[in-house]
Amino acid sequence: MKIGFIGLGNMGAPMALNLARAGHHVRGFDPATAMPEGVDAASSAPDAARGADVVITMLPNGKILRDVAAQVIPAMQHGAVLCDCSTVDVESARAVAEMARQAGLGALDAPVSGGIGGAAAGTLTFMVGGPDDAFVTVQPLFDVMGQKAVHCGTAGAGQAAKICNNMILGVTMIATCEAFALADKLGLDRQKMFDVVSTSSGYSWSMNAYCPAPGIGPQSPADNGYRPGFAAELMLKDLRLSQQAAEGADADTPMGQLAAELYARFVEDEDGKGRDFSAMLPRFEARQRKG
Repeated sequence: MKIGFIGLGNMGAPMALNLARAGHHVRGFDPATAMPEGVDAASSAPDAARGADVVITMLPNGKILRDVAAQVIPAMQHGAVLCDCSTVDVESARAVAEMARQAGLGALDAPVSGGIGGAAAGTLTFMVGGPDDAFVTVQPLFDVMGQKAVHCGTAGAGQAAKICNNMILGVTMIATCEAFALADKLGLDRQKMFDVVSTSSGYSWSMNAYCPAPGIGPQSPADNGYRPGFAAELMLKDLRLSQQAAEGADADTPMGQLAAELYARFVEDEDGKGRDFSAMLPRFEARQRKG
């Protein structure tokens, strides 16, 4: 399959590389980074899109997505599919899908879960919104780049699933870090804490698969000085998207709002920027010592 790939940063580059290794012809464009091995360099975003069966985008935000879509949609061949794997607001996803539909193209919003490690290993999960025929077209590419692709519904449903999932993740990570900090204060051994919670009603992905306490549970960023697998500023972005969506839908999400406020303080006023989102644990430890 001929693929145009626009946005080859920390996530996009390994995704494009996996597609090229699987035998697809990948033509990429990114104004700031070099092409991965096996990916042909295009001179512009429209150049990457010309003649492609599928154009994949991995971009920072909804505004940039809209701008790139306005450039590439006129260059795409009739019947091709624009598949956006960025995490953006639902409104932008739906607006781009409508632009594509009017041009005779398929469109999918397909944000991912799994982080940089999942992108490199080809084990991402895709949450996909858009028409059935477009999903069927791109499904073989999802199979190369990930371990699972869930067709969540019509345009915007993929983004809705992603921001709801990450709102849960942000809230549960904060609760997990608070619990470890409280356990420390109460003199409870961290390993004993993990042994109980990981097999009891406090079980969660944040505890069992991504434990924020170093040396406890499976290997995680906590064991590497909190170098980011998923950066705190990206969690903040997703939590803000969730609250933007909640306001638009008149949904009551007080825990999501508090999580967004806490991550904003952590990233913008403290030392959270550039650290993993699980570095909330040393943040609570530091506040505890001040007390």
